[in-house]
Amino acid sequence: MVAADWFFDFVSPFSYLACERLPLLAPAIRVRYRPVLFAALLDANGHKGPAEIAAKRLFTYRFVVWQARRWGIPLKFPHEHPFNPLPLLRLAIACDCRPDAVQRIFRFVWRDGRLPDLPIEWAELAHDLAVDDATARIASPEVKEALRRNTDEAIARGAFGVPTLAIGDALFFGADAMEMARDYAAAGCRFDDPEYGRVAALPEGVRRHAAKPPSRPRTRVVGEAG
Repeated sequence: MVAADWFFDFVSPFSYLACERLPLLAPAIRVRYRPVLFAALLDANGHKGPAEIAAKRLFTYRFVVWQARRWGIPLKFPHEHPFNPLPLLRLAIACDCRPDAVQRIFRFVWRDGRLPDLPIEWAELAHDLAVDDATARIASPEVKEALRRNTDEAIARGAFGVPTLAIGDALFFGADAMEMARDYAAAGCRFDDPEYGRVAALPEGVRRHAAKPPSRPRTRVVGEAG
């Protein structure tokens, strides 16, 4: 059996779609659930999030809806997006990142279209997960540090977005990379077509200059890992 780390953030609808499709990897791949802060991955790679580019935001939301319908996965966007995912990420860690707990949180947000931004919503989710004194639990130094470690490891391993499935040094990005990861595991965790090796070694012909800084400040919804 192949071991894999699955890096995800609850703010990502693609992470939700991937979570619903993870059973496709069994029994060949054993998945360890690793919540990370997507905003930190963006910052580490100098990227904008999909919701920070107006046209990309619209396409992304429509594509998520289309993809969910195509795969038969129930989907309802919450009342705002992006939202601060930190409480949910820490809640997953407080639940020891159990697959059933992670799936329940994802479905709370992306199947039921809810956010724990009201005390009654938060209390219901914590009750469903059997987490006593959830607000205090997610504020513990141990939980915060675990999220930092996960995020730092994802960055160190080259993750540039979520969801990312990491099998050793190989990264499989996106909800639609499950079949590729499964084929990779079936091939003995190697890319056995010579073309894979050739494209990995292609030289850069042209490098784009860094974009000029924006002329006016832009607002960004970003949670902090601390």
